[in-house]
Amino acid sequence: MARTGTTDDGDELLTRLGALTAQARAQAEMQRSRVELAIALQRGMLPRDLPVARRLHLAVRYEPACQGLNVGGDWYDAFALGDGRIGLSIGDVQGHNIEAAAFMGQVRAGLRALASVTSEPGEVLARTNELLLSLSSDLFATCTFMRLDPCAGVLESARAGHLPCVWATADGKSGVAEDEGGPPLGIQAGVSYPVSRYELTTGAVFVLLTDGVVEGPCLRLEEGLDQVMRLAGIAAVAGMDVDALAAALIKGAERVGHDDDAAVLVVGLDGPEAQP
Repeated sequence: MARTGTTDDGDELLTRLGALTAQARAQAEMQRSRVELAIALQRGMLPRDLPVARRLHLAVRYEPACQGLNVGGDWYDAFALGDGRIGLSIGDVQGHNIEAAAFMGQVRAGLRALASVTSEPGEVLARTNELLLSLSSDLFATCTFMRLDPCAGVLESARAGHLPCVWATADGKSGVAEDEGGPPLGIQAGVSYPVSRYELTTGAVFVLLTDGVVEGPCLRLEEGLDQVMRLAGIAAVAGMDVDALAAALIKGAERVGHDDDAAVLVVGLDGPEAQP
């Protein structure tokens, strides 16, 4: 039987396969570059240093999503206010791309700028919400903003569609904050955000986090929050360093099977007699 194909046909097929392979490699390289740029944006926009104050201990951990092209817009922040108090925020921008990472920087910068005008948490979130609406972006963000007086041990908090915080005290009590909260930032105009007030006792810890820490294919949100609550309770009773607690929490995030960013901010307080 005579052969119907020719050497020219084989060469043409190889040429086409080579062109398709080169095209696929170029696209993969472009997407990898976009992911690397987004991660660099994220890390560059997070604070390099945490504020220092008498009695106060802060610890943070952050792991960017690195599965496929998922790069989100999670952030944490901690900065000194003009009156000796500390501003704290944590949040999550909707979306998993470079635009979300850039929008995260706008939200974080807006929160800082507005907190320099009024540090009352509900007012900070309300003004940030109006600012984001004025940008006419399609993105929105969930966020918790807190104002901490480390000397008095008073923590004031407002929440915009974000996960509740977890608390634990040195006498063995722990729980999930049950503050009312309001809608995410950048969705609805004229929103007010209720403020909750907490007393931070000696040895107590407050844990702020994003959903990549507690929710994923392998873990429901309620179960994740329960795990954080148990870890925080053990840490508070044992007098564990807040940095060790933050490390344990972000390690636990690896087991939820998430494809999202994961951010943790832990606040701890010494007794009044402690030295800075």
